[in-house]
Amino acid sequence: MMAWQLVPAPAKGHTPGEDPDMQTDNRILDGMARFFTNAAGAAQAFKAEMETMIKARFERLIAELDFVPREEFDNLKAMAAKARGENEKLAARVTELEKVLGIASPKTAGASRRSKGRSKGGRGKL
Repeated sequence: MMAWQLVPAPAKGHTPGEDPDMQTDNRILDGMARFFTNAAGAAQAFKAEMETMIKARFERLIAELDFVPREEFDNLKAMAAKARGENEKLAARVTELEKVLGIASPKTAGASRRSKGRSKGGRGKL
């Protein structure tokens, strides 16, 4: 024997699986949805415009400060390091030549003159 089961019939004008209580044509909600969609689009456009304005202002400010490009700074830094190394080599060479020739360097001559008459921090003998 076959068992019968009762199933409710779909409401008139609705397809099966659709909630009959849900309103699909609500003008107030549609208007609000359009308003918020437009407001979100306007807010995104405002944000993009503000970012562009702020970026342009910062670029102008940095240009007015006359910063050097990073490459130029690195090149000058390398040149200064090279010159410093060459100066140290030349200073060592001059010291070596002074020793060979028996000439007192200005550094040691100044120190010996200072020790004769004056002390380092005072006025000397009166």
